[in-house]
Amino acid sequence: MFEPPLDLANARILISNDDGINATGLRHLEAVARTLSDDVWTVAPATEQSAASHSLTLRSPLRIRRHDDRRFSVDGTPTDAVLLAVTHLLKDRPPDLLLSGINRGGNLGEDITYSGTVAAAMEGTLLDVPSIAISQYFTPDHPPKWATGEHYLPDLIRRLTAVRWPKNVLMNVNIPDKVVGSVAGAKVVRQGRRRLGGKPLLMERKDPRGVPYYWIGIAREAETEDPGTDLAAIHAGAISVTPLYLDLTHHDSVAGLREAVE
Repeated sequence: MFEPPLDLANARILISNDDGINATGLRHLEAVARTLSDDVWTVAPATEQSAASHSLTLRSPLRIRRHDDRRFSVDGTPTDAVLLAVTHLLKDRPPDLLLSGINRGGNLGEDITYSGTVAAAMEGTLLDVPSIAISQYFTPDHPPKWATGEHYLPDLIRRLTAVRWPKNVLMNVNIPDKVVGSVAGAKVVRQGRRRLGGKPLLMERKDPRGVPYYWIGIAREAETEDPGTDLAAIHAGAISVTPLYLDLTHHDSVAGLREAVE
């Protein structure tokens, strides 16, 4: 845990993502980081790893490719990339801050459990590096508004790193689908939950040989009526900030289960 405030001007910042080393959002996040510090390193997956969650490669070797003095790719998951960055590439001086993103698409509600963007920040947190996952929400009718995140993120990151975070907590930030000047501020909110609906979850097709294959589709639509959630904040045009806790224990259930089990 860092003591407030983190001296960003002298901080070593690590950038990663799940969209891969060539992702547009990664370039925008690198630009954001360079407004905060001159010591910026990028270690990202070689290819897109969306929905990889917090998976770790255990049954095949990993290779690191150097693209520039402080820019590398790893042929593995976001978790692999962060682990190799912190424990190998930057082992002589670990990063002071990890920024993961900017993801092409929101990571809201139950999407958090699947997200490789969030998983990279989880791995950073496990390695005692303060970590922020950042995603750009957009709708299918419009391309992602990368300029919005690039405009608002430097100040938001300064504000977030100026306060003390509890141990095992990371920040999940989502930028709304709004142009610069029309964002309704930033809101600290809890994780939301979508209701069932929308397209079928599983779509079956057949290849030219008649063999079935399957696409996993979208089976949820946003529940915006529940105030105080990341979903509600984004649909109100605000930046959502949600502190996530790595301890998955439901502490309120412990006492009752002890009586029943022990």
